[in-house]
Amino acid sequence: MSQSPAVPLPNPKERRRLREARSLTQAEVAARIGVSRETVRAWESGRTHPRGQRRVAYARFLAGLEEERGAGVPAAEVSAGASAQARPEARVVRPEAQAARPKDQTPPGACVRPEARERSSAPTPAQVQAEAEARAEERARARDLAEARAKAGAEAKAGAEAEAGAAASAAPEESLTAEAAFDALCARTAPALVRQAYALTGRRALAQESVERAFQLAWQRWPEVAVDRDPAGWVRAAAHEYALSPWHRFRPAHRAPDVPPADKTQRALLAALLDLPPAQRRTLLLYDGVGLGLPETAAETEASTPAAAGRLLHAREAVADHLRAADEPPEVLHEHLGALGGTERLQVPRPARVRIGSERRARLWTRVAIAFTALIIGATALTVRTAPTRYEPPQSPGRAISGVPPRMGPGPLSYEDEVLREKLRKEPARGPARLVPTAE
Repeated sequence: MSQSPAVPLPNPKERRRLREARSLTQAEVAARIGVSRETVRAWESGRTHPRGQRRVAYARFLAGLEEERGAGVPAAEVSAGASAQARPEARVVRPEAQAARPKDQTPPGACVRPEARERSSAPTPAQVQAEAEARAEERARARDLAEARAKAGAEAKAGAEAEAGAAASAAPEESLTAEAAFDALCARTAPALVRQAYALTGRRALAQESVERAFQLAWQRWPEVAVDRDPAGWVRAAAHEYALSPWHRFRPAHRAPDVPPADKTQRALLAALLDLPPAQRRTLLLYDGVGLGLPETAAETEASTPAAAGRLLHAREAVADHLRAADEPPEVLHEHLGALGGTERLQVPRPARVRIGSERRARLWTRVAIAFTALIIGATALTVRTAPTRYEPPQSPGRAISGVPPRMGPGPLSYEDEVLREKLRKEPARGPARLVPTAE
């Protein structure tokens, strides 16, 4: 068996240039050829060179990149076609096909049997069939290439149209003012938020107040909310947190229960929701009502994904038990949550009113902060003015001294006083004895 000559390859720099021109990584090239990424790196650096069937496969892959570089075919399709042609399997050419094939069309790396070289070149039926199969294969390959080019052109055209539509739709948004953008956000999301707050609290007035406060806070922080990737989610989180605040239970207006919905199904669902803990209620509403994914629901409720999944399971079981007790099917929970509050007369906050209320509240709190700061400054100044400038030690408390008779008025002397008086009279001089001079 004769061995075919080595297939020529571009230099290492040209190999790397061809790969980078088609935006392919070394790992992708290695996957197409059937080798490791380190092997492709060694081929491109020139440390090693491919041999045998790997050399043939790599040469065909690079040739395909070179031919399709200017055709506009995506790199993934070019790599797929090259991979289909570059299978590292040994090919044994039939003697009839080798005899019918010209010498310059012998595939590189093919193994030709020696007896095929000795036979006559006269065409035989087997040779004609082999040649027809080869031509059919070439036509199928050309057809696949044409389809790939047409598909690439269609995708490029669709991408250009999508970019043009996105640019056209983004142009009006860029020209909107802050007030117009806020009004559009409020008009689009406020009705759904009011129904969600009603499902969380079961109170119409509190639901409307929660949504209005959330939009007021959003208008105060509009530079932050406007650049957020989900402004509606930002407002929704603020509304839900305000609606579920535990301080509302101390308000006199919220001590009495609100009027339940007129519809039987909504009344049973609302009762089931209000019996749940606030965390489970919010998780169920976000996942089954709003339609968020489990990771997004866990992030908005500030919980881990397993914790959110556990809350969701417990909430579903409890709501299903309530609905079965009320003879209602629990299978359409998503539809029930979406329709909850739809028949109630819930007022949606108007954008202009929300903006005016937000600005008034901001001015009020600013004035309160200024007044409180002025009060602190005045109290500090008064303390500095009236505080003592030197240290005055406190006077020590008095104490009784033993041995000194108490002061008394005139009257009879006691026995002790008489003894003392006699003793003093017997002394030679008045005063202590140590002060009297003595004769030497």
